[in-house]
Amino acid sequence: MLSETPNKNVRRAGMAALATFAGLALTAPGAAAEPTQYPLTIQNCGETLTFDEAPSRTVAIGQSSTEILLSLGLAEKIVGTAVWFGPVLAGYEDANAKIKRLADNDPSFESVLAQEPDLVTAEFEWHVGPSGSVATRKQFSDLHIPSYVAPADCVAKDNSGGGDGIRKEMFNMSLVYQEIRDMAQIFDVQDRGDALISDLKMREAEALASVAGSKAKGLSMVFWFSSPEVNGDAYIAGKNGTPAYIMETLGANNVVTTQEEWPLASWESIAGANPQVIVVAKMDRRRYAADDIGVKLNFLKTDPVTSKLDAVQKNQIVILDSQAMSPTIRAVGGIEAVAEGIKKFGLVN
Repeated sequence: MLSETPNKNVRRAGMAALATFAGLALTAPGAAAEPTQYPLTIQNCGETLTFDEAPSRTVAIGQSSTEILLSLGLAEKIVGTAVWFGPVLAGYEDANAKIKRLADNDPSFESVLAQEPDLVTAEFEWHVGPSGSVATRKQFSDLHIPSYVAPADCVAKDNSGGGDGIRKEMFNMSLVYQEIRDMAQIFDVQDRGDALISDLKMREAEALASVAGSKAKGLSMVFWFSSPEVNGDAYIAGKNGTPAYIMETLGANNVVTTQEEWPLASWESIAGANPQVIVVAKMDRRRYAADDIGVKLNFLKTDPVTSKLDAVQKNQIVILDSQAMSPTIRAVGGIEAVAEGIKKFGLVN
Protein backbone atom coordinates (compact mmCIF):
# COMPACT_ATOMS: atom_id res chain seq x y z
CA MET A 1 0.00 0.00 0.00
CA LEU A 2 1.24 3.47 -0.85
CA SER A 3 0.23 6.69 0.86
CA GLU A 4 -0.14 9.91 -1.10
CA THR A 5 3.12 11.68 -1.80
CA PRO A 6 3.58 15.34 -0.78
CA ASN A 7 3.88 18.00 -3.46
CA LYS A 8 7.46 18.24 -4.69
CA ASN A 9 9.34 21.43 -5.36
CA VAL A 10 9.32 22.11 -9.05
CA ARG A 11 12.70 21.44 -10.63
CA ARG A 12 13.61 23.98 -13.26
CA ALA A 13 16.37 21.94 -14.88
CA GLY A 14 15.14 20.17 -17.96
CA MET A 15 11.87 22.10 -18.06
CA ALA A 16 11.75 22.48 -21.82
CA ALA A 17 12.54 18.82 -22.48
CA LEU A 18 9.95 17.58 -20.02
CA ALA A 19 7.34 19.95 -21.35
CA THR A 20 7.97 18.67 -24.85
CA PHE A 21 7.65 15.08 -23.60
CA ALA A 22 4.23 15.80 -22.13
CA GLY A 23 3.04 18.01 -24.96
CA LEU A 24 2.52 20.87 -22.54
CA ALA A 25 3.16 24.49 -23.45
CA LEU A 26 4.79 26.50 -20.69
CA THR A 27 4.65 30.24 -20.27
CA ALA A 28 7.88 31.88 -21.36
CA PRO A 29 9.81 32.94 -18.24
CA GLY A 30 9.91 36.67 -17.70
CA ALA A 31 7.02 37.38 -20.09
CA ALA A 32 4.99 40.16 -18.46
CA ALA A 33 1.21 39.86 -18.67
CA GLU A 34 -0.96 42.81 -19.64
CA PRO A 35 -2.67 44.49 -16.67
CA THR A 36 -6.43 44.14 -16.35
CA GLN A 37 -8.45 46.87 -17.98
CA TYR A 38 -11.58 47.70 -15.96
CA PRO A 39 -14.46 47.46 -16.43
CA LEU A 40 -13.72 43.79 -17.11
CA THR A 41 -16.36 41.51 -18.61
CA ILE A 42 -15.96 37.73 -18.66
CA GLN A 43 -18.19 34.80 -19.56
CA ASN A 44 -18.61 32.12 -16.93
CA CYS A 45 -20.85 29.04 -17.11
CA GLY A 46 -23.50 30.81 -19.18
CA GLU A 47 -23.40 34.06 -17.21
CA THR A 48 -21.83 37.43 -18.05
CA LEU A 49 -19.87 38.96 -15.19
CA THR A 50 -18.66 42.57 -15.10
CA PHE A 51 -16.14 44.01 -12.64
CA ASP A 52 -15.51 47.73 -12.28
CA GLU A 53 -12.51 46.98 -10.08
CA ALA A 54 -10.78 44.06 -8.40
CA PRO A 55 -12.97 42.52 -5.68
CA SER A 56 -11.88 43.10 -2.10
CA ARG A 57 -14.33 40.82 -0.23
CA THR A 58 -14.64 37.34 -1.69
CA VAL A 59 -16.50 34.36 -0.26
CA ALA A 60 -15.13 31.10 -1.66
CA ILE A 61 -17.56 28.18 -1.41
CA GLY A 62 -15.36 25.17 -1.98
CA GLN A 63 -11.90 24.09 -0.87
CA SER A 64 -10.48 24.20 -4.40
CA SER A 65 -11.90 27.68 -5.05
CA THR A 66 -10.24 28.86 -1.85
CA GLU A 67 -6.93 27.16 -2.61
CA ILE A 68 -6.73 28.72 -6.07
CA LEU A 69 -7.12 32.17 -4.54
CA LEU A 70 -4.54 31.35 -1.88
CA SER A 71 -2.14 30.08 -4.54
CA LEU A 72 -2.52 33.41 -6.33
CA GLY A 73 -1.53 35.28 -3.17
CA LEU A 74 -5.02 36.63 -2.57
CA ALA A 75 -5.61 35.53 1.03
CA GLU A 76 -6.35 39.07 2.15
CA LYS A 77 -9.20 39.25 -0.37
CA ILE A 78 -11.06 36.23 1.10
CA VAL A 79 -13.56 37.04 3.86
CA GLY A 80 -15.23 33.65 4.11
CA THR A 81 -14.84 30.03 3.02
CA ALA A 82 -16.82 26.80 3.22
CA VAL A 83 -17.08 23.18 1.97
CA TRP A 84 -13.83 21.54 3.06
CA PHE A 85 -12.67 17.93 2.75
CA GLY A 86 -9.29 18.13 4.48
CA PRO A 87 -6.34 20.32 5.43
CA VAL A 88 -5.39 23.25 3.24
CA LEU A 89 -2.55 22.95 0.75
CA ALA A 90 0.82 22.83 2.47
CA GLY A 91 2.31 26.28 2.94
CA TYR A 92 -1.03 28.09 3.32
CA GLU A 93 -1.91 27.01 6.86
CA ASP A 94 -1.32 30.41 8.47
CA ALA A 95 -3.13 32.36 5.77
CA ASN A 96 -6.08 29.97 5.78
CA ALA A 97 -6.37 30.06 9.57
CA LYS A 98 -7.15 33.79 9.37
CA ILE A 99 -10.07 33.27 6.97
CA LYS A 100 -13.51 32.87 8.51
CA ARG A 101 -14.85 29.32 8.09
CA LEU A 102 -18.58 29.76 7.43
CA ALA A 103 -19.20 26.00 7.46
CA ASP A 104 -17.30 22.80 6.87
CA ASN A 105 -20.06 21.76 4.49
CA ASP A 106 -22.80 23.91 2.90
CA PRO A 107 -23.01 27.44 4.32
CA SER A 108 -26.33 29.25 4.57
CA PHE A 109 -27.20 32.03 2.13
CA GLU A 110 -27.48 34.38 5.09
CA SER A 111 -24.01 33.54 6.37
CA VAL A 112 -22.54 34.33 2.95
CA LEU A 113 -24.36 37.66 2.70
CA ALA A 114 -23.28 38.58 6.23
CA GLN A 115 -19.70 38.84 4.92
CA GLU A 116 -20.80 41.61 2.51
CA PRO A 117 -19.04 39.98 -0.47
CA ASP A 118 -18.37 41.68 -3.77
CA LEU A 119 -17.63 38.26 -5.33
CA VAL A 120 -18.78 34.71 -4.55
CA THR A 121 -16.88 31.81 -6.08
CA ALA A 122 -18.12 28.21 -6.05
CA GLU A 123 -16.42 24.92 -6.77
CA PHE A 124 -19.72 23.19 -7.58
CA GLU A 125 -23.03 24.19 -9.19
CA TRP A 126 -24.55 21.99 -6.51
CA HIS A 127 -23.89 24.90 -4.13
CA VAL A 128 -24.35 27.92 -6.42
CA GLY A 129 -26.34 27.11 -9.53
CA PRO A 130 -29.87 26.72 -10.92
CA SER A 131 -30.92 24.77 -7.81
CA GLY A 132 -28.02 25.70 -5.56
CA SER A 133 -28.11 24.42 -1.99
CA VAL A 134 -26.64 27.76 -0.90
CA ALA A 135 -28.31 30.01 -3.47
CA THR A 136 -28.97 30.45 -7.16
CA ARG A 137 -26.80 32.74 -9.18
CA LYS A 138 -29.86 34.95 -9.73
CA GLN A 139 -30.22 35.44 -5.98
CA PHE A 140 -26.71 36.84 -5.91
CA SER A 141 -27.07 38.89 -9.10
CA ASP A 142 -30.30 40.43 -7.77
CA LEU A 143 -28.14 41.81 -4.97
CA HIS A 144 -25.50 42.97 -7.48
CA ILE A 145 -23.03 40.34 -6.27
CA PRO A 146 -21.25 38.51 -9.12
CA SER A 147 -20.97 34.76 -8.66
CA TYR A 148 -18.34 32.62 -10.37
CA VAL A 149 -18.64 28.84 -10.80
CA ALA A 150 -15.58 26.69 -11.55
CA PRO A 151 -15.53 25.87 -15.30
CA ALA A 152 -14.53 22.32 -14.34
CA ASP A 153 -18.03 21.81 -12.95
CA CYS A 154 -20.06 23.27 -15.79
CA VAL A 155 -18.23 22.83 -19.13
CA ALA A 156 -19.60 19.78 -20.98
CA LYS A 157 -21.31 18.66 -17.78
CA ASP A 158 -24.98 18.20 -16.91
CA ASN A 159 -25.78 18.91 -13.27
CA SER A 160 -29.56 19.12 -13.73
CA GLY A 161 -30.20 15.65 -12.31
CA GLY A 162 -28.69 16.52 -8.95
CA GLY A 163 -25.91 14.65 -7.22
CA ASP A 164 -22.48 14.88 -8.80
CA GLY A 165 -23.83 15.24 -12.34
CA ILE A 166 -22.96 13.65 -15.66
CA ARG A 167 -19.76 14.64 -17.42
CA LYS A 168 -20.21 14.46 -21.21
CA GLU A 169 -16.54 14.96 -22.02
CA MET A 170 -13.47 13.93 -20.09
CA PHE A 171 -12.17 16.44 -17.60
CA ASN A 172 -8.77 17.94 -18.35
CA MET A 173 -6.58 20.42 -16.52
CA SER A 174 -7.32 23.19 -19.04
CA LEU A 175 -10.59 23.73 -17.14
CA VAL A 176 -8.70 24.39 -13.91
CA TYR A 177 -6.24 26.61 -15.79
CA GLN A 178 -9.22 28.60 -17.10
CA GLU A 179 -10.34 29.30 -13.53
CA ILE A 180 -6.82 30.32 -12.57
CA ARG A 181 -6.62 32.68 -15.56
CA ASP A 182 -10.04 34.14 -14.83
CA MET A 183 -9.24 34.76 -11.17
CA ALA A 184 -5.85 36.23 -12.08
CA GLN A 185 -7.50 38.61 -14.53
CA ILE A 186 -10.35 39.56 -12.19
CA PHE A 187 -7.85 40.43 -9.45
CA ASP A 188 -5.21 41.86 -11.83
CA VAL A 189 -2.50 39.36 -10.87
CA GLN A 190 -1.94 37.78 -14.28
CA ASP A 191 1.78 37.21 -13.72
CA ARG A 192 0.99 35.09 -10.67
CA GLY A 193 -1.58 33.13 -12.66
CA ASP A 194 0.87 32.44 -15.47
CA ALA A 195 3.52 31.29 -12.99
CA LEU A 196 1.08 28.99 -11.18
CA ILE A 197 -0.08 27.36 -14.42
CA SER A 198 3.52 26.89 -15.57
CA ASP A 199 4.41 25.16 -12.29
CA LEU A 200 1.42 22.83 -12.52
CA LYS A 201 2.24 21.93 -16.11
CA MET A 202 5.83 21.29 -15.16
CA ARG A 203 4.83 18.96 -12.34
CA GLU A 204 2.54 17.02 -14.67
CA ALA A 205 5.34 16.72 -17.23
CA GLU A 206 7.70 15.37 -14.57
CA ALA A 207 5.15 12.80 -13.43
CA LEU A 208 4.69 11.56 -16.99
CA ALA A 209 8.42 11.38 -17.54
CA SER A 210 8.79 9.29 -14.38
CA VAL A 211 6.66 6.49 -15.83
CA ALA A 212 7.96 6.65 -19.38
CA GLY A 213 8.52 3.12 -20.65
CA SER A 214 5.94 1.71 -18.26
CA LYS A 215 5.27 -1.98 -18.72
CA ALA A 216 1.80 -1.39 -17.30
CA LYS A 217 0.09 0.30 -20.22
CA GLY A 218 -3.54 -0.74 -19.99
CA LEU A 219 -3.23 -1.34 -16.25
CA SER A 220 -6.76 -1.59 -14.81
CA MET A 221 -7.68 0.72 -11.93
CA VAL A 222 -10.61 1.81 -9.84
CA PHE A 223 -10.93 5.00 -7.74
CA TRP A 224 -13.06 4.73 -4.58
CA PHE A 225 -14.24 8.01 -3.05
CA SER A 226 -16.63 6.87 -0.30
CA SER A 227 -19.76 4.81 0.44
CA PRO A 228 -23.09 5.72 2.09
CA GLU A 229 -22.94 2.39 3.96
CA VAL A 230 -19.67 0.62 4.68
CA ASN A 231 -20.89 -2.76 3.46
CA GLY A 232 -22.96 -1.36 0.61
CA ASP A 233 -22.36 0.04 -2.85
CA ALA A 234 -19.46 2.41 -3.33
CA TYR A 235 -19.03 5.79 -5.00
CA ILE A 236 -16.61 4.85 -7.78
CA ALA A 237 -15.15 7.22 -10.37
CA GLY A 238 -16.93 7.31 -13.73
CA LYS A 239 -15.27 7.37 -17.11
CA ASN A 240 -14.96 11.14 -17.64
CA GLY A 241 -14.01 12.63 -14.27
CA THR A 242 -10.68 13.61 -12.80
CA PRO A 243 -9.65 10.03 -11.94
CA ALA A 244 -10.33 9.03 -15.55
CA TYR A 245 -8.07 11.88 -16.67
CA ILE A 246 -5.36 10.69 -14.29
CA MET A 247 -5.66 7.14 -15.61
CA GLU A 248 -5.67 8.15 -19.26
CA THR A 249 -2.70 10.45 -18.72
CA LEU A 250 -0.70 7.56 -17.24
CA GLY A 251 -1.91 5.01 -19.79
CA ALA A 252 -4.14 3.04 -17.39
CA ASN A 253 -7.73 1.86 -17.88
CA ASN A 254 -10.78 2.64 -15.76
CA VAL A 255 -12.93 -0.41 -15.00
CA VAL A 256 -16.02 1.85 -14.87
CA THR A 257 -17.62 3.08 -18.10
CA THR A 258 -20.59 5.20 -16.98
CA GLN A 259 -20.71 8.96 -17.63
CA GLU A 260 -21.89 9.67 -14.10
CA GLU A 261 -19.26 11.54 -12.12
CA TRP A 262 -19.42 9.22 -9.09
CA PRO A 263 -21.87 6.36 -9.71
CA LEU A 264 -22.79 3.90 -6.98
CA ALA A 265 -21.35 0.52 -7.93
CA SER A 266 -21.50 -2.86 -6.23
CA TRP A 267 -18.27 -4.49 -5.14
CA GLU A 268 -19.42 -7.64 -6.91
CA SER A 269 -19.36 -5.76 -10.23
CA ILE A 270 -15.96 -4.29 -9.41
CA ALA A 271 -14.67 -7.73 -8.49
CA GLY A 272 -15.77 -8.96 -11.89
CA ALA A 273 -13.31 -6.51 -13.45
CA ASN A 274 -10.65 -7.33 -10.80
CA PRO A 275 -8.68 -4.03 -11.01
CA GLN A 276 -4.93 -4.31 -10.58
CA VAL A 277 -4.69 -1.06 -8.57
CA ILE A 278 -7.23 0.50 -6.21
CA VAL A 279 -6.97 4.20 -5.39
CA VAL A 280 -8.84 5.20 -2.23
CA ALA A 281 -9.72 8.70 -1.03
CA LYS A 282 -8.46 10.14 2.23
CA MET A 283 -10.43 13.03 3.74
CA ASP A 284 -11.33 14.71 7.02
CA ARG A 285 -14.98 15.03 6.05
CA ARG A 286 -17.33 12.66 7.88
CA ARG A 287 -20.57 12.77 5.93
CA TYR A 288 -20.68 9.14 4.81
CA ALA A 289 -19.87 5.92 6.65
CA ALA A 290 -16.79 5.20 4.53
CA ASP A 291 -15.28 8.71 4.53
CA ASP A 292 -12.68 7.49 7.06
CA ILE A 293 -9.63 6.02 5.31
CA GLY A 294 -9.21 3.47 8.10
CA VAL A 295 -12.73 2.19 7.49
CA LYS A 296 -12.02 1.86 3.78
CA LEU A 297 -8.79 -0.08 4.24
CA ASN A 298 -10.31 -2.39 6.84
CA PHE A 299 -13.24 -3.13 4.54
CA LEU A 300 -10.99 -3.94 1.59
CA LYS A 301 -8.96 -6.40 3.67
CA THR A 302 -11.83 -8.12 5.51
CA ASP A 303 -14.82 -8.17 3.16
CA PRO A 304 -15.31 -11.61 1.56
CA VAL A 305 -15.46 -10.09 -1.93
CA THR A 306 -12.89 -7.30 -1.84
CA SER A 307 -10.29 -9.26 0.11
CA LYS A 308 -9.97 -11.61 -2.89
CA LEU A 309 -9.15 -8.83 -5.34
CA ASP A 310 -5.65 -8.96 -6.83
CA ALA A 311 -5.00 -5.33 -5.87
CA VAL A 312 -5.82 -6.06 -2.24
CA GLN A 313 -3.87 -9.30 -2.03
CA LYS A 314 -0.82 -7.68 -3.64
CA ASN A 315 -1.30 -4.53 -1.54
CA GLN A 316 -1.43 -2.40 -4.69
CA ILE A 317 -3.47 0.33 -3.04
CA VAL A 318 -2.78 4.06 -3.37
CA ILE A 319 -4.12 6.42 -0.70
CA LEU A 320 -4.92 9.74 -2.35
CA ASP A 321 -6.16 13.07 -1.04
CA SER A 322 -9.84 13.29 -1.93
CA GLN A 323 -9.41 16.72 -3.53
CA ALA A 324 -6.93 15.18 -5.99
CA MET A 325 -9.81 13.00 -7.22
CA SER A 326 -11.90 16.08 -7.94
CA PRO A 327 -11.57 18.65 -10.75
CA THR A 328 -9.31 20.88 -8.70
CA ILE A 329 -5.88 22.43 -8.50
CA ARG A 330 -4.79 19.22 -6.73
CA ALA A 331 -5.44 16.93 -9.71
CA VAL A 332 -1.79 17.24 -10.77
CA GLY A 333 -0.85 15.95 -7.32
CA GLY A 334 -3.11 12.98 -8.09
CA ILE A 335 -1.12 12.22 -11.23
CA GLU A 336 2.10 12.43 -9.21
CA ALA A 337 0.85 10.12 -6.45
CA VAL A 338 -0.55 7.47 -8.79
CA ALA A 339 2.59 7.57 -10.92
CA GLU A 340 4.63 7.05 -7.76
CA GLY A 341 2.40 4.11 -6.87
CA ILE A 342 2.91 2.47 -10.25
CA LYS A 343 6.66 2.75 -9.74
CA LYS A 344 6.60 1.47 -6.15
CA PHE A 345 4.49 -1.53 -7.18
CA GLY A 346 7.10 -2.52 -9.75
CA LEU A 347 4.89 -1.71 -12.72
CA VAL A 348 7.47 0.43 -14.51
CA ASN A 349 10.52 -0.92 -16.34
